[in-house]
Amino acid sequence: MTIMPFHLAVPVDCLDNARAFYGELLGCQQGRSSAQWIDWDFFGHQLVTHLVEQMPSAPKHNQVDEHAVPVPHFGVVLGWETWQQLADKLQKAQIRFVIEPYIRFKGQVGEQATLFFLDPAGNALEFKAFKDMSQLFAHSSYTTGNNP
Repeated sequence: MTIMPFHLAVPVDCLDNARAFYGELLGCQQGRSSAQWIDWDFFGHQLVTHLVEQMPSAPKHNQVDEHAVPVPHFGVVLGWETWQQLADKLQKAQIRFVIEPYIRFKGQVGEQATLFFLDPAGNALEFKAFKDMSQLFAHSSYTTGNNP
């Protein structure tokens, strides 16, 4: 199966902050832009930050593995080493995590590294990695229905 890039548009309240965060911190290449929006190459996907006068309400939270997971959130699945490099980079940049980097389902089906943080506009992002990418959609005994 060929994976096609997704397109996601998110609100931001300052394009300069978006440039610093997505471009400088996360290293995303900037594409087209205007005074109202910026296209980003978000790890091979098209993310567009749209300027809004007022941000929507802050994310709500669902309990997953004793953590308050922000909903909605978005992000990407990275390779294990790439995820670790990003986690290290974010920690060195003193990013305030919503959920600190940790390993979920350790030793179980779907073992994954995950971390959550907010962009400057308050959009929640999750980056994760799987020890075994074939387990991305694997079934397990985890059936509470609240797997993000």
